[in-house]
Amino acid sequence: MEADELYDKLKSINVDNPLCTYTRERCERLIPLVNEILALKEEKEALILAHSYVHPDILYTVADHVGDSYGLALEAKETSKQMIVFPAVRFMAETAKILNPEKVVIDPNPNGGCSLAGSITGEEVRRLKEQFPDHTFVCYINTTAEVKAECDVCVTSSNVTKIIKNLPNDKIYFLPDKLMGQNVKNALGGAKEIEVYNGSCYVHEEFSCSEVDALRKTYPNLSVLAHPECTESVVQKADVVGSTSQIVNYIKDHESDENPFLILTECGIASRLQVEHPNLQLVGSCMMCKYMKSNSLEGILSALKNPRQVIEIDPAVQERALACVNAMFMSLSQCV
Repeated sequence: MEADELYDKLKSINVDNPLCTYTRERCERLIPLVNEILALKEEKEALILAHSYVHPDILYTVADHVGDSYGLALEAKETSKQMIVFPAVRFMAETAKILNPEKVVIDPNPNGGCSLAGSITGEEVRRLKEQFPDHTFVCYINTTAEVKAECDVCVTSSNVTKIIKNLPNDKIYFLPDKLMGQNVKNALGGAKEIEVYNGSCYVHEEFSCSEVDALRKTYPNLSVLAHPECTESVVQKADVVGSTSQIVNYIKDHESDENPFLILTECGIASRLQVEHPNLQLVGSCMMCKYMKSNSLEGILSALKNPRQVIEIDPAVQERALACVNAMFMSLSQCV
């Protein structure tokens, strides 16, 4: 790849964040890293899976697949490659390892935490199961392998409502996201008795109704797209609620509407949309996830050269966590 090619790809990004601004000079500095990673990736037959929230210079240079938690889980499940490098956050690399126990899975992120995944432990889930013995325990994919191992079925933002609706048990304990849990309760209209844990995503809970209201006054034809990790009040003001991939796909189908769009999720989605739909009118502020943005080309290169953060999961935890994740795929195959 040449610097001019990278610059032409990324120059349209403008999300009021210097980490997502690409000058020709910056692209020239990045290109040697990109080309070294591409050579090493081929040499080691590695697959690079990148979440949409990481830096655009990763998404549009070295990543083999870009998407949301569900789409990347599918890619991890279906790949024949024996090495997976996963620039995202730790729980996503763990999920790839759960699905591929015999493969080498590497987390290149030095700060791959997550406010949701860090809000609950397996021990806490075991305590809750004693307190709610009649409930089916549903965990958001934004959880550790240890937590998944204690739950009955895993869900993502793209399928949570569908899966919970189709569970045979009407008593559900959803964890760890209290905001998504409340939004699911609202969507199901009381059809299920849902208990919710008290975790939240520090990025999504910052979006406010006042911002939506102010921008609607300025842009009467505004289309508001919100992630279900946002607050109940924000979600109720949105025109569309969906996962990151669902938001991207909606924009793809409606960019000809010529309406301005407000995207209420991490700013990596805005960056992607500006690259893939440069004539799109996006308005509103950018919220950055410090964990996702800790990924870098330098970190990926280091991980390929000298893997340090190789994911290892206790075999007993691995087996039970795999049953939880597979229950998601099975449930989706049975949904109508």
